[in-house]
This record gives sequence, C-alpha cells and structure tokens, in this order.
Amino acid sequence: MQINAEALGLSSTVQSAPRLSNLLRRLASVPKSWFWLLCADLYPALAAFALPWSTTAVSVLLVIWLIVLLPTISLRAFLISLKRPESFLPIAFFALAVLGTLWTDDMWAVRIQGLHPVFKLLAIPLLLYHFERSQRSPWVFIAFFASCALVMACSWIVYFDPGLSSGTAETIGIPARNYIDQSQEFSLCLFAAAPLLLSLITENRRIPAWCFGGLLLGFYCNMMFVVIARTAFLYFPVLLVLFAVRYCRPRAAQFLVATAVIQGLVWYASPNLRNRVDHSVQDYRLSRMSGLATSDGQRLVYWRASVRSIVAAPVFGHGTGSTKQVFDREAAGKTGEWANAIRNPHNQTLYVAIQWGMLGCIALYAMWYFHLVLFLQRNLAAWVGLVVVVQNFVSSLVNSHLFDFDEGWIYVIGVGVAGAIAAKAREKAGEKTEAKAEADGNSVSVGPLRTAQPSKI
Repeated sequence: MQINAEALGLSSTVQSAPRLSNLLRRLASVPKSWFWLLCADLYPALAAFALPWSTTAVSVLLVIWLIVLLPTISLRAFLISLKRPESFLPIAFFALAVLGTLWTDDMWAVRIQGLHPVFKLLAIPLLLYHFERSQRSPWVFIAFFASCALVMACSWIVYFDPGLSSGTAETIGIPARNYIDQSQEFSLCLFAAAPLLLSLITENRRIPAWCFGGLLLGFYCNMMFVVIARTAFLYFPVLLVLFAVRYCRPRAAQFLVATAVIQGLVWYASPNLRNRVDHSVQDYRLSRMSGLATSDGQRLVYWRASVRSIVAAPVFGHGTGSTKQVFDREAAGKTGEWANAIRNPHNQTLYVAIQWGMLGCIALYAMWYFHLVLFLQRNLAAWVGLVVVVQNFVSSLVNSHLFDFDEGWIYVIGVGVAGAIAAKAREKAGEKTEAKAEADGNSVSVGPLRTAQPSKI
C-alpha cells in the first residue's frame, strides 16, 4: 500500500508539472498581450491629460505606468538605448545628485528631499525607450492639448462669470493650478500646434483650419487679455522667432514685422498686458528705493545670495539639498517677507550650481544641448520637442522650471515622447539613405558590365 501511495504521489507530481509550466508560460505572455501594451501607452497619455489639473493624479498614473512598463522592457535593448546621450545624461545628472548627498552639511531628511526635483529625469530614458517601440505616441500630445483646451475654456467661463470661481479676484481666469503653469501650457500648445494650422491651410481644408485656428486664437487671446505670467515675456518672442525661421522662410522678416504690428495693437487693447508690465517696473523701483520685499526685489536678493554661495564652493557645490541651508542663513535676523525660508533661487543654473557646482552645470547644459540636437529634424514631432526644450531653457533663466512639478514634467514627457518619435524618424531616414547608397553602388557596378564590348581574340 505504501508503494502504491508513493506511486500515486509521483504520478500526480508529474501531471502537475505541465500545468505549472503552462501557467508560468501564460503569465510570461501577459506583458506581451495587446491589452497590456495598450495600458503601457495609455497611462502616459492619461498623465499628460491630468498634468494641467492635478499633481496627485499625475504622480499616481506615472507610478502605475512604471509598474506596467517594467515587465515589457528587454534589458539588453534598454541598456543599448542608454548609450545615447539623450538617455544617458538624465541618469548621470541624477547620479550626481545622489553622490551630492555625501557632502551636504545637513540632515539626511533634507538631503533626500533635495533628490525629489531631480528624480523625474529618470523617466526620460524610459519614455524614449518605450515610445520608440509604440505606434501610439501621438496620444500623449493629443491628450495634453485637449486638456489644455479644456482649461482654456474654463478660464474664459470664469473670466466672464467670476461668480463661478471659488478663488479670490487674483485667481480670476485661472481654473486650475496657477497663472505661471497656465501660461506655460497655453504658450506650448499655441506654438507646438501652429504648424498643423499651416498644414490645414496649405491643403485647403477650410473648415478644420477655421476651427483649429479659432482654438489657437483662444489660447493667444487668453494670455493677452485674461492672465499671463511675466516669464512669458521672455520665451514668447524667442519661440516666435524660432517659428518664423523654421516655417516662414523666405518671408520670415515680413512675418515678424506683421506680428510685431499686431502685438502692438493688442498691447493698446489689453489692460491685462499693460498692467503686468507696469507691475514689474513698479516692483523693481520699489525694491530699489524702499527695500520692500517685492517679487522682483526678492529674486535679485536670492540671486546675489546664490552667487556668494557658489563662490564658496565652485567645483562640487555644497551638496544635494543645500539650498535650504543657504537661504536659511540669508533669512536669519530679518523680518516680514524677507524672513521667509525658501529653497528655490528662481534660476535653474543657480539652483544647480549651489548644490553641485561646476559639475552640475556641465551635466545640466550637456543634457539641454543633446536634447536640443535631438530635435533639429524638420517634422512635427521634432518641432514639438524643440519648443519644449527652448521654452524650458528660456523660462529657467528666471525660474527653476526643470525642477518645478508642472514645467518639469512637461519637459520630461515632451522630450521623452517627441524624442522617441524623432529617433524613429531619424532611423528610417538613415535606412533609406543606406538603401539608396546601396542601390546606387549596385547600379555603378552593374553598369559597366552592360556596356562592355566583347573582347577580340
């Protein structure tokens, strides 16, 4: 009986082995299923849609996306993709920030908190890798544009009917987040989508062109007449010149002159625009004459304190998270607004240089440079990526937009997705060039054989 029991146990084990093998095979095939891959494409699009509205939703969606993405990654292919500078440099930047925690003269809680703004850069190589294999990259851009259009519609509604807004008079026309983020998003949508309008006009598709043109006009008028960030006065002209050079040749100069005339008329017609400029001038004068803690005055004080701190540790900086200590010392013994404890010097270069010195600045500008070079092709995805990088770079002259949540994730998602499309386009162009060169080489080698005369003996 004991022998029979052992035999039965052995046979059941043998029978269960194929079942377990089949189960494991099925589980291994799940990440390759169409639904799983659909989710891997869908979550970044949902995060892009949520970006103008909620920081929490963006964070949750991207964490879920990471969980979905990891089983789909081929380790060998991913490591190969990291050899490219556009993928490698964000990781190198983060690695420098991790190393910077070793020489910070502060608590570990402060050091870890200093890593938070840099952590998002690790998503760039993942987005580049994933969307190079995906055909649904445009979903991300469509979702972000649709969400910004919804914000714009809500902005006009609360502007004309302030009673619908639950905020103060200062937040009229701002249905979500703040006016700096809103201006950044609307400007990006306006310039990134402008080539589509030109394409519709060229193809003589009148109704879509009128509808799309009205949508872009809504973004422009909202910034001019409802609310605009002062940072937009810096990047708006730069993006306008970039658009003229890229899409309006050989009449770029005429386009810019006509745009300047229109903008002059808008200036006289828009109290919002004039008030923003007058407010900036008044802020600067007050800070110079009375020492009041105005927005511009504080920014100048932060910059001076940052430069003094950088001079003290120019090569390696003061370590990750050290901006808190620098500005705490600056606020010591002061009263009112000047006594506020901050971490952000409102300049991306200074923010990096305080913590990681010259090494950090090299990593920062190298990353910006190689991301810019990635988008020098002449296609829509490259143009979108170019606008994202240039806008972030220019706005970071007076803000720390790479480390801010909204602007930082716009950069990360924009560069990751647009860069993947641009990389695929560059690969296809390279394959076509190689095929053409090979065909030309074959025709040259075959040609003489066809025309050769038979030799006489």
